[in-house]
Amino acid sequence: MKTVTVTARSKAITALLNRAKRENLILRTPDGREYILAELDDFNREIELTRQNKQLMDLLDLRAKQTNTLSIDQVKSEFGLS
Repeated sequence: MKTVTVTARSKAITALLNRAKRENLILRTPDGREYILAELDDFNREIELTRQNKQLMDLLDLRAKQTNTLSIDQVKSEFGLS
């Protein structure tokens, strides 16, 4: 992840950041892409935002239901690492 510094001259971005202090925002572009703007003040906040990511949570639920596993020896054999 890359950090971008916002200058005081970026009035529109500064206004959005001020709103994000009060509540998380979803920014939607004209082509329909969506981005989350939220203050990252601590690790618990990051966890909260991650849990709100429905696609990620659906993927993790699907993976949790998988029962097929491979041993390390099977993986090494499959990739020719034995």
